[in-house]
Amino acid sequence: MTDTTPTPDEQAVQNAALQKAVIVGMQPTQSPRVLQEGVRYAKILGVPLVVVHVDVTRFVTYEDPDGYVHSAPIDINLDAGAAEFTEVQHAAEKALAGADITWTARQLVGDPALAIKQLANRLDAQLIVVGTRKRGLGESIREFFTGSVAARLAHRQHRPILVVPLEEPVEDSQDIWVE
Repeated sequence: MTDTTPTPDEQAVQNAALQKAVIVGMQPTQSPRVLQEGVRYAKILGVPLVVVHVDVTRFVTYEDPDGYVHSAPIDINLDAGAAEFTEVQHAAEKALAGADITWTARQLVGDPALAIKQLANRLDAQLIVVGTRKRGLGESIREFFTGSVAARLAHRQHRPILVVPLEEPVEDSQDIWVE
């Protein structure tokens, strides 16, 4: 089950059906292992799965009392995050084909940690699943300025967070700052 941008009434109905869900934060080039772990825990807990992508090229302008979020683009390219969300949706559909689980995909906007936190509060989520960052100098610089989403979630809300490491193990002597 997937959705696009729901109306406020549709979103309220969906939120009611998704109470206690497991939330998985996804990016287009992320390891499939993150989604697999989210599915595993959703099945163990017997709850729905919500796959989220956060469009960082948009920011929240205001939020209606019913939870409907209005946003505006940071970039002149109005569809910058739409392609990424479509890619995340297709990856989730492919990975969850035949899986016996209720799931949906949502696009959030703004700061990833705050957006996921707000959705987790709205759904009273049982668990948030995120992946570690990719290795490399560019990602290290980005994390230096923006911080780790997992660490920021851990410090800003009370729900358990599962941080799924990179697929390949990294030796203690290996330089993780170079690709």
